[in-house]
Amino acid sequence: MAEQVVGCHNVDQWKEQFEASKSAGKLVVVDFTASWCGPCRFIAPILADLAKKHPSVLFLKVDVDELKTVAEEFKVDAMPTFVFLKNGEEIDRVVGARKESLIELVVKHSSEAPPSASE
Repeated sequence: MAEQVVGCHNVDQWKEQFEASKSAGKLVVVDFTASWCGPCRFIAPILADLAKKHPSVLFLKVDVDELKTVAEEFKVDAMPTFVFLKNGEEIDRVVGARKESLIELVVKHSSEAPPSASE
């Protein structure tokens, strides 16, 4: 059951989730967060609610202090940063605890049909 935000606490967990999502072709929303970040704590219940409403989307939470290399790979320099991925490629991002933008992009990208469907 994917109706939750999955925490990645080490590089192996991250790679496992990331690789699985690439082959599944589903939307992935990565929440780059930090335990000391106030806005991150504010947005966490909103993200959890989104995860319940969009079970087809994989929500991952990455603590930038635990997984510095992953945060650097995605050039994250502010928390929270939400990176939207499809097939392993970044398609969008939201920087900051911007609830409306986050909801809007989850709806937009999760409802998109794959390009091959129109052929």
